[in-house]
Amino acid sequence: MGQADPAASPGSGGHVSDHPSPPAHASHRIRVASVPAGHVYVRHCSIPESDGVIRLRDPRPNGAPSTSQRWWPPVMLDPAWVSEHHEDFDVFHLHFGFDAQSPAQLSALAEALRRHGKPFVYTVHDLRNPHQPDPAIHDAALDVLVPAADRLITLTPGAARVIDDRWGRTAVVLPHPHVVELPRLGQARPHRDRFRIGVHAKSLRPNMSVLPVVRVLAEAAAELPGAELQVNLHHDVADVSSPAHAPALVNELRDLADRGRLTLQVHDYFDDDQLWDYLTSLDLSVLPYLFGTHSGWLEACHDLGTAVAAPDCGFYAQQRPCLTYGHTQDGGLDEESLRKAVLTAFDERPAPRATVRRRAQERADLAAAHYALYDDVLREASCG
Repeated sequence: MGQADPAASPGSGGHVSDHPSPPAHASHRIRVASVPAGHVYVRHCSIPESDGVIRLRDPRPNGAPSTSQRWWPPVMLDPAWVSEHHEDFDVFHLHFGFDAQSPAQLSALAEALRRHGKPFVYTVHDLRNPHQPDPAIHDAALDVLVPAADRLITLTPGAARVIDDRWGRTAVVLPHPHVVELPRLGQARPHRDRFRIGVHAKSLRPNMSVLPVVRVLAEAAAELPGAELQVNLHHDVADVSSPAHAPALVNELRDLADRGRLTLQVHDYFDDDQLWDYLTSLDLSVLPYLFGTHSGWLEACHDLGTAVAAPDCGFYAQQRPCLTYGHTQDGGLDEESLRKAVLTAFDERPAPRATVRRRAQERADLAAAHYALYDDVLREASCG
């Protein structure tokens, strides 16, 4: 892995446009109902007050306190909300948050948008939902959303090819913006003599297969001078009273920790600053996924200069430079490829890192690309 920032290289998921129109030159303001507006991806695809786009704030869900920043479940997905507020927005743009919606409910949403003449844009972040063990649930949602959308966006060329193959639709490929805020992104990494490998199992999402990966990493770390393995878990996984309790996983991890093969950290959810501190403390973050498509975690690691070993089950390697190892639901874990990824990260450190300049330019290009897409779909709607 070299040191050049690849944020704008074609084929890496970083190419937006050879000649993007500056957002400040927008001829008119476009009001967008983004679902959700508060998600970091959506916020960083925009430059508020200068990109020609006004994004509606997320309506507060029923039961959420007035001080809450919570956006789920998204109120905007209700066809009744569309009917009541259709004069408040020009374009409807869906990203996340429809996991609990049935195909019939999504069809009703699309019909409400058509009835009120509102263009529908959908960014296909996930071709396989990492939170759902059964792919049929997300497939059924995609079978409604992808054909219904007036414009499609996705993050990588590989995902765009799948969309074309499955639905005969063309998706514009726009990269994932920076996740870490730019001032933090510009801070230097601390110097360390040790080489730390990290696996964060979070609250054990359905797409995670942690123990097979950790076993290989523990062996690999023991063979490298100055290397160590740290595994992190949320408290609910270790709490015997929690529905997320995973006794077999916790017991084996504690046994490995007792034998000095790894360090086990059990903690509450990290806030942003804690998460950035954690990622910066790692030299290599290993994603123990069995299925998935794209990763905001990978983007945060790129922002902070932490190498990533990602499985070959999605399109992670098309997002940013990362190491790849074999890990799929059908084929299981390719242990040798994982060992090779660890050795490569050890030999070729430090990892490539985003720069403030390139990430800021990429964000400006993304804002311009979104404005142009919204403007185009509105012009098409007015002609139709």
